[in-house]
Amino acid sequence: MVKPIIAPSILASDFANLGCNCHRMYDNGADWLHIDVMDGNFVPNISLGPPIISSLRKEIPKSTTKASFFDCHMMVANPEQWVPEVAKAGGDQYTFHYESTKDPVALVKLIKEHGMKAACAVKPGTSVDVLYPLAEHLDMALVMTVEPGFGGQKFMPEMMPKVEALRAKFPELNIQVDGGLGKDTIPAAAAAGANVIVAGTAVFNAVDPKEMIELLRSRVAESLKARGLLDE
Repeated sequence: MVKPIIAPSILASDFANLGCNCHRMYDNGADWLHIDVMDGNFVPNISLGPPIISSLRKEIPKSTTKASFFDCHMMVANPEQWVPEVAKAGGDQYTFHYESTKDPVALVKLIKEHGMKAACAVKPGTSVDVLYPLAEHLDMALVMTVEPGFGGQKFMPEMMPKVEALRAKFPELNIQVDGGLGKDTIPAAAAAGANVIVAGTAVFNAVDPKEMIELLRSRVAESLKARGLLDE
């Protein structure tokens, strides 16, 4: 059984008011914050790093009574290097790209040894089959629905068969989709079986973020319930 999880991507936030923006997401019903870390090497852009995660963790301490989960999406060339730093900074989940490491199983072990959940992402051009041997070790699989590295791209519906295949083989695995998710694209992602939704501009730029988060969650819940997989 799995739950609908909505994880706004802070890449779409106003960085001048990042702490306030993140509080606003949680206050409006977000389950996680999705933190994109880019190194300008694995992807052609540079973004947030461990110092920002650490600052946000001071602003939003870990809590067992309210949402405070940091979902760290590591778009970096040497993911092993940053595991200790992200753990120290306060990350809760470390998502590495399959394409970025030679030994994903060892990397998963390293992540868990540092007290974080482990997740693996695949780019649009990577076959979902590579995740099958890893799935038993993972807390989550991420199917990219855009090319990683930039916010604001259009959702790629042709990625949905990957999600469907993962859900069929691993019905109780958290399956995340990231890129171009919003009101018009959530039906396809939910129908395919995704339960963890990363949404950036759709939530941060919404007139009513709470309404948008509730819409995304309800679509996912409906699909999971229809599959008999909804954890209520």
